[in-house]
Amino acid sequence: MSNRRAEWTEGGSDNSAGGAGSVPSVNTQGAAAGHANGGARQGSQKHIEKVVLHYLKRKGYRGAENALRSDAKLIGQESTLGDLAQAFPGSEVGSDASVPNWILFYNESEEGNPDAYNQSYGELRRWIDSSLDVYKHELYAASYPVFVHSYLDLLMRGLSGKATEFMKRYGSDHIVHHGKVIAVLKTLTTKAHVEENALSRLYRDNKYGIRMTRVGFELLLAFLQDHHYTLLMRTVNQHLNIRTVDGGAAVSSEADADVGITGHTQSQLDHFNGQDIALGSVPLDPFVRDEVERTLQGEAGRMVKDATAKEASELLDTFAKVRQENAASALSADDAMPMPPPRGVEVAQQIADLKALRKRVKLGPAALPSICMYTLHNTSNSLTCATVSDDLSLMAGGFSESYVKIWSLKNEPLRGFVGTINPMSINSEEDVDSIREKTSEPYRKLVGHSGAVFGLDISFDSKYLISCSEDKTTRLWSLDTYTNVVCYKGHNYPVWDVAFSPQGFYFATASHDRTARLWSCDHVHALRIFAGHLADVNCVRFHPNSKYVVTGSCDKSVRLWDVQRGSCVRVFTGHTGSVDTVAISPDGRIMASAGEDQTISVWDLGSGRRMDTLTGHTGPVYSLAFSQEGTLLLSGSADETVRSWDIKRSSSASEHPIVVQRRADQQESAPDAAATDPDAMDVDGAEANGTSASPKQPPLPSSAEAKKRDAAGIWKAKRTTESEALLKTWRTKSTPVYSLMTTKRNLAVAIGAFTL
Repeated sequence: MSNRRAEWTEGGSDNSAGGAGSVPSVNTQGAAAGHANGGARQGSQKHIEKVVLHYLKRKGYRGAENALRSDAKLIGQESTLGDLAQAFPGSEVGSDASVPNWILFYNESEEGNPDAYNQSYGELRRWIDSSLDVYKHELYAASYPVFVHSYLDLLMRGLSGKATEFMKRYGSDHIVHHGKVIAVLKTLTTKAHVEENALSRLYRDNKYGIRMTRVGFELLLAFLQDHHYTLLMRTVNQHLNIRTVDGGAAVSSEADADVGITGHTQSQLDHFNGQDIALGSVPLDPFVRDEVERTLQGEAGRMVKDATAKEASELLDTFAKVRQENAASALSADDAMPMPPPRGVEVAQQIADLKALRKRVKLGPAALPSICMYTLHNTSNSLTCATVSDDLSLMAGGFSESYVKIWSLKNEPLRGFVGTINPMSINSEEDVDSIREKTSEPYRKLVGHSGAVFGLDISFDSKYLISCSEDKTTRLWSLDTYTNVVCYKGHNYPVWDVAFSPQGFYFATASHDRTARLWSCDHVHALRIFAGHLADVNCVRFHPNSKYVVTGSCDKSVRLWDVQRGSCVRVFTGHTGSVDTVAISPDGRIMASAGEDQTISVWDLGSGRRMDTLTGHTGPVYSLAFSQEGTLLLSGSADETVRSWDIKRSSSASEHPIVVQRRADQQESAPDAAATDPDAMDVDGAEANGTSASPKQPPLPSSAEAKKRDAAGIWKAKRTTESEALLKTWRTKSTPVYSLMTTKRNLAVAIGAFTL
């Protein structure tokens, strides 16, 4: 599952790799000689020759100094850098005149061109757009202070028209993270405004801190030097304080002390996340409400008082409480998503939900969930995704061999309808059974995609399945006939994930083309395109009220999109790796995200702020699920564990590193089912009966015991700091956990594929 993108090598972002190399140095002799051959004005030519002469003299290069004096006819002419500074505006060179600053300043093609900033910054942005995704995030962060100082420099030169054009063209690129600064900068239109405004002085008097990986920094400098963008190089030299770090964890966030401008404490991201959003529940449809009441009242009012009548009476009381809670938190009719007229299936589903609510086990730190683990054997590492229906009747898996496989969890034959059904001819169960396929197999294979299947979801009524694939399409399958109903086309690259809305009429997709899209089952074209991520959109989920969609991306951010407006209303940053999974609590107030950085971030959707960071996993996190009360969070990971977290607990971490170990009996044993039929499927159950909020950790094991196998099959020890919010860890024998869900009754269901 984690290698799904490695199987697909097509991409359009490899053209920046050639820029990698060592950090380029400024060669003053070569730079000056190259500029001297450009046909500049005679006065400026003499000035730069004197600068180089001064440099050679100071370094003691006597032979080169005498040769330059002779060739340039500078014999007897002596000038200091202070004298030469008088020939140029002091604001351009700076009070600390030095040879490097003079070389960076002087470029005839840019100095005399009023469009130089527009051209050079535009090329920089285009280069960043086409760069490798792994470096794109930090390059965008570095482009922001370059943009600000380019705009301010244009105003200081008196080029107000060019500055306005520059702002209109590129200002929107930075509104999400720096909207308030951009709004202030737009009000500056003259040199006097720049000199008097507190914000502009703050930027011009202080260096802007940036964290970049060493390779990303080398790429940026190589690009600027190779294209001779001296104005941008000077901005980087004078106004940026770049701190390079090793590895791939360079994330520039203004929450860090070494990022941004010291003293500029107001977060522009918080300002953007201050937009009003409606997180209420879906209003109960009047038809469904009346039909549920009529059905339950009919069963409760029967003459013969039996168990069914008593249950119906209790369900009526439960439904009254649900209606009261819904009325208090429901969205208005104007805010709610438009839906098709309800059918009888919505009534039956509402009654089923009421029955599950009455039998629900309330979870908490003292009452942990029971977990049912479905393990698939002999998949040969071809399983890419898996899901389970809400009623636990079906399980589906997507495979790299381009097909979808469905299993009956009740071990019943999956018999689809054949031909066209005439309702007038159906009078009994025998009539229905007679028009079904004659098969005894409890599984079916759905073939239609022409590439690996990367995402699956089953509708709330278990009538339809949606799948997405490397072939750039999304397909809707009927689970009554087990055939493909619709093929949706629109994405330009592989589709990584797909999800039904809670009501089942809409669905959303996430793709390598950096967009997520909203669809309805009755339209073959997308209704909305959510564009804004800087890299692949890996995962997508609906808010419980279907009014919003949450997406996670390779650009290390999570975004919340308004479905009706098609605009982004929240941006969540802070992950240090790709975001591969997101989940929203049933009440719609809290969101959790996780991925390659092995941490889980818990967010408050209302304020857009991070509530907690949960650590403990030693591998990428593949799946997240909330309990029905929203108090517990479950996570499944490549480290072959399922973990439960108390998200209401204050965030703090244990000071003691915990060695994640495999139990001795698990190391020595292997499941017998691995050598059985390829279609075999194991069902393992794990029940949590502990009552302690945080299980006691075992003492640190010896080095022989503290070994864990990684993806390459190498055994090694892994240490991590576990958050105190961690309640319990369930370990599998050797099964990465691909998917997690919790039922209406708070039973947790996990799915994974056994690996050797």
